[in-house]
Amino acid sequence: MYKALFKPLIDLSLALVGFIILSPIFLIVCFLLFIANDGKPFFFQSRPGKNGRLFKIIKFKTMNDKRGNDGELLADHLRLTKIGLFVRKTSLDEIPQLLNVIVGDMSIVGPRPLLPEYLPLYSEIQNTRHNVKPGITGWAQVNGRNAISWGQKFSLDVWYVDHLNFSLDLKIICLTLKKVIVKEGISSDTSLTMEKFEGN
Repeated sequence: MYKALFKPLIDLSLALVGFIILSPIFLIVCFLLFIANDGKPFFFQSRPGKNGRLFKIIKFKTMNDKRGNDGELLADHLRLTKIGLFVRKTSLDEIPQLLNVIVGDMSIVGPRPLLPEYLPLYSEIQNTRHNVKPGITGWAQVNGRNAISWGQKFSLDVWYVDHLNFSLDLKIICLTLKKVIVKEGISSDTSLTMEKFEGN
């Protein structure tokens, strides 16, 4: 009952209220990133949603598009702007995803949507993370985020799908607020973001 009926209603309500409350911050960050990224404050990318269906995720663009002499994009740490670093550390880059929740592509809580090219690399068990809508935050995010291995992350995602209920979602939301305040697990040990998944 919760998964099929109440969770979607709660998602929509929280996303609408959250976006209204955060709209002043949203507009300020938009303006600053518009200047820092040559008129490109947003980052759009295809991600697999429920049942692997692709949708366009929207985030604040924290890195510019500067390229080296070879025409390739520079390393992440060279493209990360000062305002982008602040936005990432404070998790403000996730605010636009409230729009993904409002239109029904995402949930407030669920496994994070990863890259489409990872789809054929998952094991059968790992692929069950797509049995629910992806989330802005999730069980893996409050248990390490980018600072844990892929194996640990997928195990936590699958556990969430198997145990999804209201009290667990509420616990994850509360823990997420704590993580945002103390800024835990934003980067892995060797990268600004999570390393690329190469398969099992």
